[in-house]
Amino acid sequence: MVSDPDELYAVDSDLPVLDGAVLLYHFDGYIDAGSAGSVLADHLVEDLDGPIVARFDVDRLLDYRSRRPTMTFDGDHWEDYDAPELAVRLLHDANDTPFLLLTGPEPDREWELFAEAVRQLVQRWHVRLSVEFQGIPMAVPHTRPLGVTAHATRSELVREFTPMFNRVQIPGSAEALLELRLGQSGHDAVGFAAHVPHYLANARYPGAALTLLDAIQRVTGLELPADALREASRRTDVEVDRQVRESAEAADVVSALERQYDAFTAATGNLLAEEGEMPTGEEIASQFEKFLAEQQGNDSTDS
Repeated sequence: MVSDPDELYAVDSDLPVLDGAVLLYHFDGYIDAGSAGSVLADHLVEDLDGPIVARFDVDRLLDYRSRRPTMTFDGDHWEDYDAPELAVRLLHDANDTPFLLLTGPEPDREWELFAEAVRQLVQRWHVRLSVEFQGIPMAVPHTRPLGVTAHATRSELVREFTPMFNRVQIPGSAEALLELRLGQSGHDAVGFAAHVPHYLANARYPGAALTLLDAIQRVTGLELPADALREASRRTDVEVDRQVRESAEAADVVSALERQYDAFTAATGNLLAEEGEMPTGEEIASQFEKFLAEQQGNDSTDS
């Protein structure tokens, strides 16, 4: 029995013409070191504040028992339910250029149907480019410029970004499948993964969100707000520096990463560019799987 993708979402019928708009998207639940993607998504929603123009049926897409929503109990009754929401917002940049932002929990089921539903919306709204963003843990110091891994449905879309990895197999995600399916249907899509210092992977790290913001602006031409992120990044780095100074072990780790970073960039101009220093596919996959396991463990504890 074939399901209809139209059944997965409801769209605002009053949506204006969006011919040539950009769709940004980030889902909670997969790899997002430093909460880089979540920090950026929250920043855009809070700073630009636009209406929701499409909602997905989370009852069909989510497994509530694996990610239990919060409910509030007050004395002798249930007072509130923090219902999860997977939705598209219409925002405008500094030049009043409209763009779309799809955020919410990553679907647990019906990935193919969900990807087709988003593809339908991309086609319906004449979206010219879809962009996914997240953070990944890397052996880099916070005291050096953060790198970014770029990927796309066509190599021309990310030509100005230096490739970091060769062929590798890692745990799949709904956002990765969406990019793949968009490309197979002839739609342009790009993804960015900010390189987050591995010792900050489980903290909120605004500096990584800033790296993503810059990459998105470069590829889309959007003029997005950055002041609040810059200030949050500055404050976070000051606090991280303080903690590093107070721990000899942490200081040794950061110093070693700085020497490695500087040696690589001095010799090649590109961190991890030498094949002999590149992590193997198995090492990368193992690191991602470990990070996912840690995140799932944290979610289970919170539940």
